[in-house]
Amino acid sequence: MSVDLAKLEAHLATRSYIDGYTPSQADVHVFKAASSAPDATAYPHTARWYAHIKSYESEFGSLEGSSKAGEGFVSAAEEEDDEVDLFGSDDEDDEEAERVKAERVAAYNAKKANKPKTVAKSIVTLDVKPWDDETDMEALEKAVRSIEQPGLVWGASKLVPIGYGIRKLQLTIVVEDELVSTDELQEKIAEFDDYVQSTDVAAMQSKSYASCV
Repeated sequence: MSVDLAKLEAHLATRSYIDGYTPSQADVHVFKAASSAPDATAYPHTARWYAHIKSYESEFGSLEGSSKAGEGFVSAAEEEDDEVDLFGSDDEDDEEAERVKAERVAAYNAKKANKPKTVAKSIVTLDVKPWDDETDMEALEKAVRSIEQPGLVWGASKLVPIGYGIRKLQLTIVVEDELVSTDELQEKIAEFDDYVQSTDVAAMQSKSYASCV
């Protein structure tokens, strides 16, 4: 079996585990399917998860849950993306072996290039709290929405009472996970310190979409 690292990386960008909020058999299933620790540079979230789950290795049998949630990240060795023996035998180093190797690499790269890229997006509910009940909430929202960057789409908003006449601004945004960091976005919003006291991520839901780009 092999693990779809790109899909797993997108999933773990907003989660600590494969399923739920604690280690489970779903994590064990995917962990065992991985042949080795992922490259931390290419897959930082997956590498972090792998190291964390490895610390539970002696307790795998006692972890609860089902492995079913992890099956979506694991494929059989015979899948189209089969990379086993991609470069032929190490013992064949003559010109013919090099030619066959080059042809296989070219065919593999062409097949990968034609596949749609998976784009991970998150729908985020963001709370922006003002200093007091005298804060100009219209000006606050205008300042927040002035932030523009690739992968960020501002959605609907509403004012939610939080007590003592103070109302927070609650916005829905859609972000491409590879392009937009919610932490960095919150830092940018905090720079409007004439209006903004603090920000919080109230909710986040992630999905993956196929893109032909």
